[in-house]
Amino acid sequence: MSVPAPVPRQRTSSPTVPATATTAAALPSALPSALPSTPPSALPEERRYPATETAKNGDLVLLVIEDDPRRTFTAPEHPEGAGVRVRVRTARNLTEAERLLTDDIHCILVDLALPGSDDGDDLALLKHVLRLAPRHAVLALAAEGDGERAAAAVRVGAQDFLFRDELDGRLLSRAIRYAVERKRADIAQRQLTESRLRAQENARLERGLLPTPLLQGSDLRFAAHYRPGRSRALLGGDFYDTVRTPDGTVHAMIGDVCGHGPDEAALGVELRIAWRALTLAGLSGDRLLSTLQQVLEHERESEEIFATLCTVDIAPDGRRAGLCLAGHPSPLVRRAGAAARLLPYEDGGPALGLLPRARWPRLQVELGGAWSLMMYTDGLIEGRVGPGEKQRLGQDGMVEMINRQLAAGLRGDELLEAAVAEARELNGGELTDDVAVLVLDRGE
Repeated sequence: MSVPAPVPRQRTSSPTVPATATTAAALPSALPSALPSTPPSALPEERRYPATETAKNGDLVLLVIEDDPRRTFTAPEHPEGAGVRVRVRTARNLTEAERLLTDDIHCILVDLALPGSDDGDDLALLKHVLRLAPRHAVLALAAEGDGERAAAAVRVGAQDFLFRDELDGRLLSRAIRYAVERKRADIAQRQLTESRLRAQENARLERGLLPTPLLQGSDLRFAAHYRPGRSRALLGGDFYDTVRTPDGTVHAMIGDVCGHGPDEAALGVELRIAWRALTLAGLSGDRLLSTLQQVLEHERESEEIFATLCTVDIAPDGRRAGLCLAGHPSPLVRRAGAAARLLPYEDGGPALGLLPRARWPRLQVELGGAWSLMMYTDGLIEGRVGPGEKQRLGQDGMVEMINRQLAAGLRGDELLEAAVAEARELNGGELTDDVAVLVLDRGE
């Protein structure tokens, strides 16, 4: 974001005249001989965003920190008809400044002639003010012969500096407006940068949490597509994984934690990692799902949380598989020379976390020599069949859609991307639920 050019300096031979607006009464306070020793961590919390438009009746409100009562700052008179006045509030030290620093303050003017700290830092007061009011515009006031310190004030964080002997009403109001707009631009740019960094960090984290299939040594081809329902997220409550155990069996899993959000996503990752560890340890079928249910019951935040799951274990020869369903939609299988169809699902068990002593029977499925197996979450089938329609795509509609895309020659990643894209198009917009879908296929 570009920053406006500095306010040009103007000289005027007109002497300073009395303020055209009321100066706030100073609160009783002893004049400080040195800066307060309050550490930065003890400064008050950041206030709401300060006033960025002109105050009531078009006035600009300026808080001046100046401790010399004989040289009390007054706002120079603004040219007749300009319609803008500078209203001044004066603070003689940081304590008074904190009390007077309300949300209607447009800008803070710090007199660099104020005493510095004991360690010789003559900008220490300015630095304290910048920490005290991180979201307010700050101007530095300097004597004309003190240009080097005035420039240093800008380097440490002030929006601009003014020379005391050059002030007039027009210059002061312009400087305040410029300082406010530059501060707004600085804050917006910093927030944008921070937002981008957070997004990049979240992306790296969530990509790291997505699985890397362990299929080394298998002749099966793998493809997956993931689309979270949360806005600007890469990971939702859906999860999947695929591993090959030392005996040559390929195990695949897909699941869905109820609900949406980071907590559900975290629980999905925990269940996926637990599934992989238990599978590599030799568990399968009912024993595996029973243990996963114990993990879910221990990790979930409330008893209302449950998860659906579908697991498949494919024999080393690739011709048959075992299927377990825990409240999850049944996979789709396409065998050589036949259309895709759903595998049987009548004998599945309940979702994980619903019944404490549930059982999940394992169904034996014959796959044949060449086949394609698609596993998915219900986000793919719960979209509408058209904008404004009440009817959902459902499993039958999905089977029809997949067969049409298979007939068009789509396979692997192209098939999954086309399926999700068409489901979104039929829905008339973004699918509201997380979508995960994976394909394993075996050629002749």
